[in-house]
Amino acid sequence: MGPSDLASRAPRPPSGLRALVVEDEVKLAGLIGSYLERDGFEATLVHDGLRAVAAARDVDPDVVVLDLGLPDLDGVEVCRRIRTFSDCYVVMLTARADEVDTLIGLSVGADDYMTKPFSPRELTARIGALLRRPRRSPEPSEETLSFGALTIDLQGRDVWLDGAPVPLTRTEFDLLAALAERPRMVFARRQLIDRVWGESWVGDEHLVDVHVGHLRRKLGDDVASARYVRTVRGVGYRMGTGE
Repeated sequence: MGPSDLASRAPRPPSGLRALVVEDEVKLAGLIGSYLERDGFEATLVHDGLRAVAAARDVDPDVVVLDLGLPDLDGVEVCRRIRTFSDCYVVMLTARADEVDTLIGLSVGADDYMTKPFSPRELTARIGALLRRPRRSPEPSEETLSFGALTIDLQGRDVWLDGAPVPLTRTEFDLLAALAERPRMVFARRQLIDRVWGESWVGDEHLVDVHVGHLRRKLGDDVASARYVRTVRGVGYRMGTGE
C-alpha cells in the first residue's frame, strides 16, 4: 500500500512513527513517502500549504518534511502555523542553496534543512538521526534546574520564566538542556551538534547559532548581557547564571 494523500487519524503503525510529507511535486512526494514507509513510517502526503496545516493537526506527525515553495501558503508560513500546536521535527526542503541562508535567518522553527536535488536515503538518514536524539542527557542530573528566574524541568520537558511557561520546540529544549546540565562548561558548536543533533549529523554548524537566537528571543535574553545563554567569543556557548 502506498502513502495516503490525506488519511483520517488511524492507529499508529507498529513502529509508532508518523511522517507528513508536504511537497507540490507529486512524484517527489511519492518517492519520499515510499522511502519513509520502508523505514517503518506511516506516511501521509499533501501537496499544498493549507492542506498541510490541516493534515498536521489530524495526523499528529513525529516528523514533517516540508517544501519551501508551496501553493496557497509557503513552507515558512506552514512551519510557523504548525509550531503553534506541535513540537514535531521539521525538515525543510528548498530548491536553491542561497535560500538556506534566508531560512536560517528566519525564526521558522525548522530542525534541519536540505537543498534539492538530494538523495532520499540521505533525507531518511537525517530524519533517523533526529529521532534517535536522546530526550535526556545520559549523564545524571537533577530533574529541575534553576537559573535566576528560569526553571527547567528536565523530566517533564517544561520551562518557566518568572513563573510563566515558555513554549520551546524539541530542538530548542534539547539545546537549553544540554547547556543547563553542565552549566560550567563552554560548548563549541560541534559539541552541541553532537549532543543535540547527534554525532552522525552533517550540515552547517551555524544552525546552532540560529537555535540559540530562537532561545534568546523566547527567554527575553540580550546578546550583550545575556543572563541565560552566554557567548564565549571564539569558543562557543555556555549557560548563564540568570543574574
